[in-house]
Amino acid sequence: MFPLKRLSTALVFGVSLAISGCASNKVSMSQEEFSAAMAQSSMSVDTLLEKGNQEEAVKILGDLAKKNPGRKEPWVRMAKVHFDAENYAQAIVAAEEALQRDGTDRSAKSIRAVAGLRVAAQSLTDLRGDVELKGDARSDAVGLAKVMRDTLGEDVLVPPGEPEKKKKVVPVARPKPVVAATPKKPGGADVSPTASGANPFSVLK
Repeated sequence: MFPLKRLSTALVFGVSLAISGCASNKVSMSQEEFSAAMAQSSMSVDTLLEKGNQEEAVKILGDLAKKNPGRKEPWVRMAKVHFDAENYAQAIVAAEEALQRDGTDRSAKSIRAVAGLRVAAQSLTDLRGDVELKGDARSDAVGLAKVMRDTLGEDVLVPPGEPEKKKKVVPVARPKPVVAATPKKPGGADVSPTASGANPFSVLK
């Protein structure tokens, strides 16, 4: 019985060490440790990409991301790797992961936007080839819109924006012309400068 008891104690102790070891591995790296690990990983990724081994490069970045779940840098680099390889769907996913950790990251925003545009352009090209459109640009666009509306079951593909309110034109009141007063003679009689035979400067004498 004694050896069995000692064996049980040893097993319990070994399991405790294993659990504590797993727990310690889950602890995120410090800033200095992460910076060093990111630099080393970037060098390894560059070397692998030069050899054309994209899969292994992505795996290295994925492992670093798992060990540091709160860090955006591995996801940003991963998005760039996928984008350069024209894997736009994976680039968008990695960029989204980076933006979940830092919504202001400009690199992730740019990769997501451009990758999304290229996916949309490729999708439209494929769709155009499927429906075998022929004609001018306007008729092609009408045909594409019809196909997409029928496929999605939507009458409107892009909701219209709010119509701008028409500005009211306020009429500007024009000032009335000022008529000069006619000079009067002493006694209240008007002096007409246009009277026949009258000198307009006679009042100054």
